[in-house]
Amino acid sequence: MLTSKLSRRAFAAATAAALSLGAPAFAGGHQVVDSIHFLIPGGAGGGWDGTARGTGEALTNSGLVGTASYENMSGGGGGKAIGYLIENAESNHGTLMVNSTPIVIRSLTGVFPHNFRDLTLVSGTIGDYAAMVVGKDSPINSMADLIAAYDADPGATAIGGGSVPGGMDHLVAAMVMEAAGKDALGVKYIPYDAGGKAMAALLSGEISALSTGFSEAVDLANAGEVKIIGVTSAERVPAAPDAKTMKEQGIDTTFVNWRGFFGAPGLPEDKLAMYQDAIAKMYDTPEWEEVRARNGWVNIHNPGDEFEAFLEDQEKVIGDLMKKLGFL
Repeated sequence: MLTSKLSRRAFAAATAAALSLGAPAFAGGHQVVDSIHFLIPGGAGGGWDGTARGTGEALTNSGLVGTASYENMSGGGGGKAIGYLIENAESNHGTLMVNSTPIVIRSLTGVFPHNFRDLTLVSGTIGDYAAMVVGKDSPINSMADLIAAYDADPGATAIGGGSVPGGMDHLVAAMVMEAAGKDALGVKYIPYDAGGKAMAALLSGEISALSTGFSEAVDLANAGEVKIIGVTSAERVPAAPDAKTMKEQGIDTTFVNWRGFFGAPGLPEDKLAMYQDAIAKMYDTPEWEEVRARNGWVNIHNPGDEFEAFLEDQEKVIGDLMKKLGFL
């Protein structure tokens, strides 16, 4: 079944990459890059925003990078930032753009004309599980409750997400509902431009549940704003030990979303090597571990050619799944 094939392969890739890091311990204090400008293709409060700012925090606090700056450029499902990076390539050799699984999904569906091959692949950096969450006052307390509400009134049980229809949050919701024995195409999905807006819709009661990144959900859950009713990890995540996995609740699906960094096309080899060196050394710093643990991320380190092979494999697996679900 493609759903389980995707999740098994994605998880296996994440685990293998995490175990194969094996870089020498970093002693600290040696600056590798003077400055990095992070380009974020979505608004504040989303997963891309958190990943760029968290990575920049670890790189600068550890001394690997002198200074970091950040620019949010929403629009076109991430396409505006990608187009900007390509069209202004020479003036953006000091810029790293964060992206994730949606760059694969949205190029497959034609949301924007570019794909990852049009950029310089720097490094896959982390994985983030997906989570299904509800508002703190919701009568729904588990996936069983959500399924029961859906069975009673599918049209009134909308699931929101911070991506376009057929985007990753939608795909995850569809995968979960399909694994629970429901018709994935019958799920009412409401898209929002970024994770922060989707979370606001959940808290206002506009949607019954939210399909989102685990790291986006965990802080609000710990603050008591939302309840995490299911996580797409194989085992519970220490950052939210009370949150049950989908598998624990009889829904046999797992999923991990990679996030990583891209440079402008034609990025000089020496600059690319410096960025990759800084990111590789970052994993061995306590500053990174603090950011990683706080967000519940999984270390996935895929530099250069490994990143390309990983993306090509994901493109095929996700493309097959999307055709099966009717998104392509």
